[in-house]
Amino acid sequence: METAAPQRSAALPCQTGRLGELLIAQGLIGESDLARALDLQGRIGGRLGSVLIRTGALSEDNLLAALGQQLQLPVLGVDLPLPDDDALAAAADQVSAGADWLVDRGVLLWMSVDGEVHCGSRDPLDPVLRELMRHALPGRRPVYCLARSQDVDRLLDGLARRGVAADAGGDAASLREMAEEAPIVELVNNLMAQAVEQRASDIHIEPEERSFSVRFRIDGVLHARLSLPRQRFDAVASRLKLISGMDIAERRLPQDGRLSTRVGGQEMDIRVSALPGVYGESIVMRLLPKERKDLGLARLGFERDHLALMEAWTREANGIVLVTGPTGSGKSTTLYAALAAANDGLKKIITVEDPVEFRLPAITQIQAHADIGLTFASALRSILRQDPDVIMIGEIRDLETAEIAVQAALTGHLVLSTLHTNSAISAFTRLVDMGVEPFLVATPVRAVQAQRLVRRLCSCSRPAASIPEGILAEVSGHAERVLEGLAPAFREAVGCPECLGTGYRGRLGIYEMIPVDDEMRHLIVSGASVEDMKVLAKGQGHRFLRDDGLLKAWQGLTTVEEVLRVVGH
Repeated sequence: METAAPQRSAALPCQTGRLGELLIAQGLIGESDLARALDLQGRIGGRLGSVLIRTGALSEDNLLAALGQQLQLPVLGVDLPLPDDDALAAAADQVSAGADWLVDRGVLLWMSVDGEVHCGSRDPLDPVLRELMRHALPGRRPVYCLARSQDVDRLLDGLARRGVAADAGGDAASLREMAEEAPIVELVNNLMAQAVEQRASDIHIEPEERSFSVRFRIDGVLHARLSLPRQRFDAVASRLKLISGMDIAERRLPQDGRLSTRVGGQEMDIRVSALPGVYGESIVMRLLPKERKDLGLARLGFERDHLALMEAWTREANGIVLVTGPTGSGKSTTLYAALAAANDGLKKIITVEDPVEFRLPAITQIQAHADIGLTFASALRSILRQDPDVIMIGEIRDLETAEIAVQAALTGHLVLSTLHTNSAISAFTRLVDMGVEPFLVATPVRAVQAQRLVRRLCSCSRPAASIPEGILAEVSGHAERVLEGLAPAFREAVGCPECLGTGYRGRLGIYEMIPVDDEMRHLIVSGASVEDMKVLAKGQGHRFLRDDGLLKAWQGLTTVEEVLRVVGH
């Protein structure tokens, strides 16, 4: 057992063709990814796996799993438990060169409880490493294993803690040099590839006093992924600033950037935000796939009555349709799906957005640039001279934009836009608060919609849930009318590896949709309260976010707990 693993690995040199074929067979990369990586490898050298990570085609986790299978080597943290700090320190004391030597070469060395010496490294087949081990451990034959870069960095940081912490300062030249080091390039690309593979919408990189953490937002909830030494944060932050077009030396002011790249086999637009904090800049990356094949209204979670309403609204000849909700509630996706539904090839459709999140065929999309004077309002004035039929405004943020949208709707255009409000009906009062006259709100607005996203139950085991009588009574009327007598199928969330133990995988929308009829117009013009408008909407049979969410739970699509988490108790 002591020599079996290294003997097998020594007999299996890293063969790029075999690894590439294995990765393709497992569906982890495509033929084009392999061809691109082999071409780059021919020009810069290095292991194929490292090149695939640098190009964003593969995450390190998937690479190590494939290498472990190909080379019959254990993967640290998967096949072998991670060593503790005491075991690493004890092994370092037995090496004549000491801990600094191990840290400099990125080598983990420890002894297991049964007396075997283990050696973990990013590249355990490196002949230089093997030669060094023969000199450092005469007469001992370590068991080599594959290790993730973040595990190596974190464990070696503990070993090197007595060293002097890296200087957090540095000029632009030194920061740029750090950002271009191969390990940093691989780390950043690997983080993005992992996020794409795990269906994350955002990556949060947050510095602390002695470390920095990386968290992924998956299905709307943040999940901690790793913690790395604080000394590496400046290089990671500089790398992200460099590739997203920010000022690499500016650390005192907020900055925004963006980049387009291929990550995990997908073409992605990535928006990057850097915000100064006490321990350094908090960096958030929003991942936006350039192509979305699921941009259809029927795929967003609308019930049949809501779907019919939205499809009817997209066929209106003029007027304003507003989609409301907080940041991250899926408003943009709904608008894009509505545009796709309205795009019958007979209409001229123009959008003004900040940023343009998805590219749509046969539609003119304008990116707003406030710093050069291309605001929503100025772009809208020019759009009206382009003879549009449908106009989509990314967000109505101020009175000027709202007034132009109203005028466009009154002159025969269908205007789709978003507002940041908590409910559909509060959109009316929000426009009035901006300064729009109540009669100019009531006349052109055809409908308002509010939405949230709830996590969808995973397909793993979903036992039936017992629901309080109050909840059943609350939703039964809507269920009888909308679901036509469908029996309740409330479920509980039970986790599995596929859903990371959460019990949920993916999200779906819950909606409240309020058409503006004569009665609602009268309340708007007369300055009625939001509560009065809600009473009218409820009396007309419209349901609110909580009602629609409980309908989804009734069907077993999500849980009551998830609905209450999103809309409140």
